[in-house]
Amino acid sequence: MTAEAADREARSLLTHVVEPATVGVGRLVAQYGAPDAVARLAAAAPSGRARDLGRPEARAAAAESLRQFEAEGGRFVVPGDPGWPSQLDDLGDESPFGLWVAGRGDLRLLALRSIAVVGARASTDYGARVASLLSTDLAERDWTVVSGGAYGIDASAHRGALAGRGSTVVVLACGVDVAYPTAHEALFARCADSGLLVSEAPPGELAQRWRFLDRNRLIAALTRGTVVVEAARRSGALSTARHAADIGRTVMGVPGSVTSQASVGVHELIRGGATLITSADQVITEVAGDPRWVDEPLPGLADVAPLPEALGLVLALLAPRTPLTVEQVALRRELTMPEALALLAGLELRGLAARSSRGWVSVLD
Repeated sequence: MTAEAADREARSLLTHVVEPATVGVGRLVAQYGAPDAVARLAAAAPSGRARDLGRPEARAAAAESLRQFEAEGGRFVVPGDPGWPSQLDDLGDESPFGLWVAGRGDLRLLALRSIAVVGARASTDYGARVASLLSTDLAERDWTVVSGGAYGIDASAHRGALAGRGSTVVVLACGVDVAYPTAHEALFARCADSGLLVSEAPPGELAQRWRFLDRNRLIAALTRGTVVVEAARRSGALSTARHAADIGRTVMGVPGSVTSQASVGVHELIRGGATLITSADQVITEVAGDPRWVDEPLPGLADVAPLPEALGLVLALLAPRTPLTVEQVALRRELTMPEALALLAGLELRGLAARSSRGWVSVLD
């Protein structure tokens, strides 16, 4: 077995038997690597589920779970993979051992330009409408909307992103093959078609109450900033904002009625220093500067290394001063929206394309 395969298998095993954000285990993995950390923990004869780290049958079951998941089209993404979002490393010893991912998108590319939109489960009509409109506008500007798939603001955010024909990422506290809440099964399927379902929990794992707060740190770390639309004084959504602030992300809040208990937590966030926002342009300005920003042009094609064919075909569509939307690129090159967005992001990473509020342009003369 290669070192990469051994690392992946050890990390998969850890997700089966160790709770997320277990700092002591995270520290061992960071210091010794996942396989050695598993061996050390097994030798220590731990109690509870962690005893499975030393049981051959448990290791075999975890390996089979990983094999089956990948055979069915899922992906287990670990640090060092091309699809691993490096910003998750900001969580330090609370970084996930790996992420179980289902859907058509690329997690790292989707996370490059992403905003968390979170809030109360018991949202008001005002909150649901604002979350939906904000997410639609962000999606239309090619920003990925990330949320937790819950009732209320989360669901409105995901639906808004889908209405904007954009990508959305659902970060779950259960396995990605478990619909929780069950009423959102169809919504999650639509989200996977244009984006991703993501979880630290392995396939088949049911949601546990305490995992929702752990899940919130992932939402904060994956994204460039967190917008809280509605939150009561003790809303769980405020934990996402706290995680975001702790790791240096931008925290924003949408004001509500001063008589609404559903907005008390948001107003306290704003009083404490979170940025008051009322539009997608304001969100983008906060996290990335002026939304009309376009990179300075590069010298020319002669200085660019040869590109893979798919990237070259998309680059050939783009002009310096005539923006194209993701949808236009997808239609002209017969791609799905996630495929078009992934290729455009690949060009952006190479410094060959840039996006503005009106679409994508080439930065080559």
